Amino acid sequence: MNLLLPFGWLYGQAANLRNTLYDRGFFASHSLGARTISIGNITLGGTGKTPLVALVAEILSDNGEKVCILTRGYGRVNPKERVLVSDGQNVLVDAKTGGDEPVELAHKLGGKAVVVADADRVSAAKWALEKFGVTAFVLDDGFQHRRAKRDLDIVCIDATDPFGGSRVLPAGRLREPLENLNRADAVVITRANLSGNIEDLRSEISDLNPRAAIFLADNSITRVVPLEEFHAKTQSSQSRLASETGWERLRSEGDPNNVDEEVSLMAFCALGNPDSFFFMLEDKFEEELMDEFDLSVRKKFPDHHIYTQKDIDLLEKQAKDCRIDAFLTTAKDAVKLKGLKFEVPCYVVEIDTVISEPDEFHALITAS
Repeated sequence: MNLLLPFGWLYGQAANLRNTLYDRGFFASHSLGARTISIGNITLGGTGKTPLVALVAEILSDNGEKVCILTRGYGRVNPKERVLVSDGQNVLVDAKTGGDEPVELAHKLGGKAVVVADADRVSAAKWALEKFGVTAFVLDDGFQHRRAKRDLDIVCIDATDPFGGSRVLPAGRLREPLENLNRADAVVITRANLSGNIEDLRSEISDLNPRAAIFLADNSITRVVPLEEFHAKTQSSQSRLASETGWERLRSEGDPNNVDEEVSLMAFCALGNPDSFFFMLEDKFEEELMDEFDLSVRKKFPDHHIYTQKDIDLLEKQAKDCRIDAFLTTAKDAVKLKGLKFEVPCYVVEIDTVISEPDEFHALITAS
């Protein structure tokens, strides 16, 4: 018996009451003054949302919009402070100040989006509108942030764990009762390539919300780049270098005297769903890189973990004991590793979202 069920019921009732007060106008929702797209979750934890936020911002930017991403910035040292993470050209703060995901987005979208971390996204939007002439806002993790009006509400659902046990916090991982998915205008099923029951999940989502457009998304590994170059180069330089030489550089980390031996790798991350990263690596190696790499060791840290040199020293001790040739980590982790010293080479795995029906999705995002 789950002893937390009564608390989950109470949490769900409170969430429903709050939604009712917004629906009936007792709580006000405020226009941000420009087209606003919210991308969020109905469950707690990693659903592959950040790559989708980046994709939406990129689509809007390529369509001629001046884009601003509004995010709370979890894990930053002063969560009540407004932080300009990126002015649309430069990354202005580190992950401790701006939060790991906002800084990751700023790195990925250099030149394509302003990024602001602020718990009060209505106030932040007004400020960004005046300062940067924003014409489109993307609300990161905005499904429950009903104080901000939105023109499009997108919810990410992780195909590998769609509804977090179908229980509301703290009994499960739902942030609100599942029937509230009916607020969504569109649902993106992320990590669709890692699940075998997509059609059943599609049907379940359609039963909950018949009007929502449903898209499938694969979060796929597109590039790998040495950590020092991830920090040293512009994003355009990173992408070009990584696509041309990243895997070749990683291959060279093995024993040059034994060309037939696999390169032994240790992957580490601090994600809401760390296993999804490890699964993606395994698929990449099995499908494309065959017997060249051996993912020998996996290490998980708590989501939003702030790394210290002691963490790295312990990782390197384990790596040496296990005869590891190189580390692999994510861009979200990499932004928190700047200034830390590695003796074992560390590579950053960059992940993009690929939508199953890109033309339809593009039309949805750019609709006026």
